Amino acid sequence: MNEPEVIRDMLGDPPSRPRTIAVIGLAADPNKPSNYVPAYMQKQGYRILPINPTVETVLGEKSYASLADLPVKPDVVNVFRLPRFIPAIVDQMLELGLENIWVQQGIINAEAAAHAEAGGIHVVMDRCIMVEHSRAHLS
Repeated sequence: MNEPEVIRDMLGDPPSRPRTIAVIGLAADPNKPSNYVPAYMQKQGYRILPINPTVETVLGEKSYASLADLPVKPDVVNVFRLPRFIPAIVDQMLELGLENIWVQQGIINAEAAAHAEAGGIHVVMDRCIMVEHSRAHLS
């Protein structure tokens, strides 16, 4: 978990590789991290796929109720949900054959991380994707 090479791969280095990020819990409120972090990633060229059954569109993209409803397979699943929701997200990712989960800073579920890794999912947890992206691209 949180290996530097996994972080680099999830961020799409080399940068010529296109990346699609499904964001679970993407909020419509631009003042919330669950909106401005994905907005930053979108401005960096990533395609954002919102997962939030309570909104129709956000960041100019159609929102989906779940990972299973997505029209494409995302490269990364970025999670802005409480720790208790992570196991079900991991189970759905295993069912769908998704390979990368990035759980935002302050959200930790070690048991779900171990289950994900045992199933072949790469895990970044308790790290901010925006911070890691800006750090990687400023150095």
